[in-house]
Amino acid sequence: METPDNAFQAALALIVSLDPTLWGIIELSLRVSLMAVAVSCLAALPLGAAVALWQFPGRGLIITLLNALMGLPPVVAGLMVYLMLSRAGPLGELGLLFTPTAMVIAQSVLVTPIIAALTRQVIEELWTHYREQLQSFGVRRLRAIPTLLYDARFSLVTVVLAGFGRASAEVGAVLTVGGNIEGVTRVMTTSIALETHKGNLPLALGLGVILLLLVAVVNGAAYWIGETARRRLG
Repeated sequence: METPDNAFQAALALIVSLDPTLWGIIELSLRVSLMAVAVSCLAALPLGAAVALWQFPGRGLIITLLNALMGLPPVVAGLMVYLMLSRAGPLGELGLLFTPTAMVIAQSVLVTPIIAALTRQVIEELWTHYREQLQSFGVRRLRAIPTLLYDARFSLVTVVLAGFGRASAEVGAVLTVGGNIEGVTRVMTTSIALETHKGNLPLALGLGVILLLLVAVVNGAAYWIGETARRRLG
């Protein structure tokens, strides 16, 4: 059995030597998570802005629901998507189960409420400050959405990075709908769990190091962007 020191050295060797198995898993992980965040942004940014700007019956319920879904357990999201994509489900004929597309859908289900809820908070605060000014120029709420989204772009980048961090670090949903198939749907988080159980510590540690670095880069970028936005506003 390998000692932790030997396993860590072997893990670094896999990273430095650009091991195709390791980097193939990393590439798939990034591709799935980035696509999921992009899909989520298309729906979540305008949804969050709309909820922030309009008053309507049931608005409080929608806000509560979005906030609650921010903590949606990944395995529950995976189960929901699995039921939709299974042969007996409404989308079973598409044959998407156990494919990267299914993982993108599952991660989008997880990330969309996070981006929508945080966007709503950011845009609502901006609307409070600029409402009278925009209305004095005859700008209606619908036309104000692109303006406010652009003005809040630095804060929203931080929101999107939070969504990406959630997507890239989750296990349950992608394992449920992807099946952890080697070379097809095996991503960093599921690979770490599998390789650890198999005793393949170098690959598990190598993926763990990359995942930690990715999380650090995302958090560092979010902090830097937030600080840049505050300096510009100040």
